[in-house]
Amino acid sequence: MPTQDFTAQARQIYEEVLNKGELDVADDLVAKNCVGHSGSEEIRGPEGFKQFAQGFRTAFPDLRFTIQEIVAQGNTVVTRYTSQGTQRGPLQGIAPTGKTATLTGISIGHFGPDGKLSEWFLNFDELGLLRQLGVVPAGMPATMPMGMAAQPQEQPHG
Repeated sequence: MPTQDFTAQARQIYEEVLNKGELDVADDLVAKNCVGHSGSEEIRGPEGFKQFAQGFRTAFPDLRFTIQEIVAQGNTVVTRYTSQGTQRGPLQGIAPTGKTATLTGISIGHFGPDGKLSEWFLNFDELGLLRQLGVVPAGMPATMPMGMAAQPQEQPHG
């Protein structure tokens, strides 16, 4: 039995919703019970997806996603992308900086039998974004060197 290729739907999300800002297209592409995971945030349904996308489009009005690679297996689509934009609006409490940022990310989307996005996971270079915006100093290490992790504290006896 042939499986459906959902890459066209994933490309449509990036091109029409994220790049062009045609947010209402999400109503046709995102299931009502869809759950998105981005960091610790959960984004629910088409309305939540539109609010999530609008937040980034408000902060970066010239935001542009470029798909670098897209792979599908069964109902799962993995997309590796690059995005670029100039921060001209607030972003999660960060005042507009006027700085242009370029970042990379990967999304994993699961599609239902109706062809709509039913669950998605997003992972992007948040630290790189904050550095480019000047919020985090460029010299700050991304991770702690080996051996510098917090050591367990001795518990008092008694």
